[in-house]
Amino acid sequence: VKFVESGGGLVQPGGSLTLSCTVTGADSGTIFRIWTMGLYRQVPGSQRELVAEISSTGGSTDFADSVKGRFTISRDNAKNTVYLQMNSLKPEDTAVYYCNIVSSAVVPSWGQGTQVTVSL
Repeated sequence: VKFVESGGGLVQPGGSLTLSCTVTGADSGTIFRIWTMGLYRQVPGSQRELVAEISSTGGSTDFADSVKGRFTISRDNAKNTVYLQMNSLKPEDTAVYYCNIVSSAVVPSWGQGTQVTVSL
């Protein structure tokens, strides 16, 4: 299975971006439909953190405190794609954003991620 993130870029503080993550490869459809999906981010020198997650059916979502009220997450199981709508972006949201399943066990290999830079 492979995760392909897109939609990052340079945006001014207060701006918005929508990230997409598509799961491809063998068994991608099954994996996508079964697992809670998460959007993670990482800045150099720090651990990767989970910022948003969505249940397999899309009926339940959760967010890190730092992004609550600003980010929303959704998924399209027919397209094996999860979306992260990011509003009111702050410089501290600058990071490389990744997606993967949400699991306490070993997760599949990480994708390349997509860079989000929030700056004037």
